[in-house]
Amino acid sequence: MKKHTRIKTGISVVLVLVVFLALFAFATRLLEPKYAETLKEGSMISQYYEEAGGHEVIFVGDCEVYANFSPMELYRQAGITAYVRGTPQQLIWQSYYVLKETFHYEIPKVVVLNVNSMRYSEPVSEAYNRLTIDRMRWSEEKIEIIKASMTEEENFWSYVFPILRYHSRFDELTSEDIEYLLHDEYNTFNGYQMNKEVRPVDTLPTERMLADYTFEDIDYDYLDRIRELCEENGVTLVLVKAPSVYPYWYDEYDAQIEDYAAEHGLDFYNFLDVAEEIGIDYSTDTYDEGLHLNLSGGTKLSTYFSQILSQEYDLTDYRTDEEVSAIYDEKLAQYDAAAAE
Repeated sequence: MKKHTRIKTGISVVLVLVVFLALFAFATRLLEPKYAETLKEGSMISQYYEEAGGHEVIFVGDCEVYANFSPMELYRQAGITAYVRGTPQQLIWQSYYVLKETFHYEIPKVVVLNVNSMRYSEPVSEAYNRLTIDRMRWSEEKIEIIKASMTEEENFWSYVFPILRYHSRFDELTSEDIEYLLHDEYNTFNGYQMNKEVRPVDTLPTERMLADYTFEDIDYDYLDRIRELCEENGVTLVLVKAPSVYPYWYDEYDAQIEDYAAEHGLDFYNFLDVAEEIGIDYSTDTYDEGLHLNLSGGTKLSTYFSQILSQEYDLTDYRTDEEVSAIYDEKLAQYDAAAAE
């Protein structure tokens, strides 16, 4: 009799635990930001998992990659399969861990790193951290990126149990939280976030003198790690600077990247220097007065870069591959439909 009682008690405990965990998971999902209609950038990191594999080019970096480089245009122009793993204000150590995680899913031929993040040497804010980290799958890289990115006010366990961070959102829930409770909404085309708005550059930024233009040791440390990670996996690392007018990119910054590239045998393309050759018109090709390119500008830049990539890095033209082209023809149809809306 006692044995049966113990079994029934054990079953009851398990059922209570299962119900508790289910309610805990439901509450967490309800209270977490959905990154669907607001803060869309937060969903970028997780969309990759649904599409991982088969990309010969991977971009990492901040908004200067996901707003400016369109994998759809790279494919249209040269048959290049590419994915942008960019996130807002993605810092250099975040690029490293995002890339290291990516290599668990696929090994591309080329990694393109936007070097704008070299100007930052410490975490910027929890809000930006969350947009990169929240939707990453759990892995060693996620643990490391949390530790490297946390501000002094943040707590590691709030990333492990997001409800500790978002419990106060209960009074702020909107229809978005209900609509996307059981599914995610993806807002990119292979990591590219399309924006068709036009807000021209009214005035060019003036060069403000800095006390010191030297990139910090932590930036070089993680740039080294990215380079070494690529070398270990037989991947070609390419450095780029997107043609964004703001924030100001100093000649002293450029010289340091050029020196680093020369020292390590890397290619570095500063698209600011060839914006006119690309055809960038800052009166029509930006959606926020020069911080990022819009669809028009991104198409021009991606078309220009597609020729460099296809000519210099022995990439496959997948437009002749029936299986791949069938997938990308469908993606292009969706992309063009969104562009025409």
